[in-house]
Amino acid sequence: MEGRVEVRKVDSQGRIMLPSDWRSEEVQGEKEVYVLKRKGYLKIIPKKRGDLTALFDSIELGVEAIDDWDEFEKTLAEEER
Repeated sequence: MEGRVEVRKVDSQGRIMLPSDWRSEEVQGEKEVYVLKRKGYLKIIPKKRGDLTALFDSIELGVEAIDDWDEFEKTLAEEER
């Protein structure tokens, strides 16, 4: 989606309607957004849940199974260096 400017009305309680195409593409069913307040403007950012499964197997520790906890801690400490 290209950036564009849209004029929206603000109701008496300070509410605005977010564009439906932006909601469907960016918010995708979430019920919350971040509102960053700056002097002269607001910035609205969708609050998305991260996909933690993308991190699975992202760290290679060189330990096939945690049979020996002391060995696991030692290997982990070496990886952090």
